[in-house]
Amino acid sequence: MSAAARRAVTWLHRVEDGLIAVAVLVLILVAGAQILLRNVFETGLAFADPMLRALVLWTAMLGALAAARENRHIGLDIVTFFVRGRAARVLRVVSLGFAAAICAAMAWYSVTLVQLDWDSGAEAFAGVPVWAVQSILPVGFALLALRLIVQACLPPPPAHAPAAGEPA
Repeated sequence: MSAAARRAVTWLHRVEDGLIAVAVLVLILVAGAQILLRNVFETGLAFADPMLRALVLWTAMLGALAAARENRHIGLDIVTFFVRGRAARVLRVVSLGFAAAICAAMAWYSVTLVQLDWDSGAEAFAGVPVWAVQSILPVGFALLALRLIVQACLPPPPAHAPAAGEPA
């Protein structure tokens, strides 16, 4: 990979990490404000609950992308305990390919969901349309499928050695 490509990938990773951090920070601040307002002042923010649901959705999809980027996504790797060598590599490609196909299907069908919400004109919260909130679904699943396909084409990463304080 060229130096320019490496810089672009590093920049993309920082943007993803920044979006996750901002989403989590806003989630914590709005949830905390909502708790305080409800318990102390017996009031609340009308937009807070639907906004928090939207932020959880976005955080989950962005987190899944980050997990796939770091090869820490959920996977059925029980077979790797029993199979080694070429067979393990083949099974890894098959499982990543299957996961990518499922993500691609989810992206495809979530486009229909976003189109339905676009047509409905429904509002999620504070003037934000529902389709804008749900747009993370087709984009996120498509990017997840792409990442999984790329991982399937690359050699497997070295075995994960537990960090200090992490269970073995």
